[in-house]
Amino acid sequence: MTRTSRDLTPEEGRNAFGDDAANYDAARPPYPEWVFERLAGCGLDRTAHVFEVGPGTGQATARLLARGADPLIAIEPDARLASYLIEKLKTPALTVLRATFEDAALEDGAYDLGAAATSFHWLHQRAALAKVARVLRPGGWWAMWWNVFGDPDRHDPFHEATRELLADNPSSPSHQPGRAHPFALDRERRLGDLRADGSFEQIDVEIGRWSIVLDPAQVRALYATYSQFSVLDPDERTRILDELARIADHEFAGRVERNMCTALYTARKR
Repeated sequence: MTRTSRDLTPEEGRNAFGDDAANYDAARPPYPEWVFERLAGCGLDRTAHVFEVGPGTGQATARLLARGADPLIAIEPDARLASYLIEKLKTPALTVLRATFEDAALEDGAYDLGAAATSFHWLHQRAALAKVARVLRPGGWWAMWWNVFGDPDRHDPFHEATRELLADNPSSPSHQPGRAHPFALDRERRLGDLRADGSFEQIDVEIGRWSIVLDPAQVRALYATYSQFSVLDPDERTRILDELARIADHEFAGRVERNMCTALYTARKR
């Protein structure tokens, strides 16, 4: 497949990360600890019945388990990622459902907490949130959060240096051309979705800003995890990744600092 400027479909997004799960797990930066500290105030404790939407390689799953989720039902549509998750975590507290969230059989009113970490943008928001509300118990909590690569409020030299190289790649719902803000940072839309059918109260958002420093190999490994690259011809993907590493090495002296944001949305079921 040649490079093309188009949006990835939800089906492509749900199957974009399983080809090299180990690299995804190693290359993606972890979620900040403050996210899980906030979840401790949203019912995450040693008695919490939790479901997670789109756990991927389990970067958030492991933290939810460590904080007390038991049982934790993880809903993962990619069979490769589901197998990776089971093998990685190996705990009876975890059950992995190999299904889309839309099709997953979850008991109504049974969960203290629902969670989605950098995954919920692949779903139709209001329909998915209606299901979230249905399966939470009254007083249960919903939390969705994202690590965002970039920050509209801070200058990002590496992003500018690679803009032309990446301009024609397919776009993910997380970063759509023409939108003023990435999906996770579009607070008015995300809060509007949570308010839409009146199922939630105590709706809140918190955004933390931080940064990561990468060497050329880490740049290459991180960008290889982006969904946009999964649909490219392998030779084209390799060319772009090699060029990203070259830019990091030659134009940034082997040290790339990328701006990061973490956006956490929480809401309580009425």
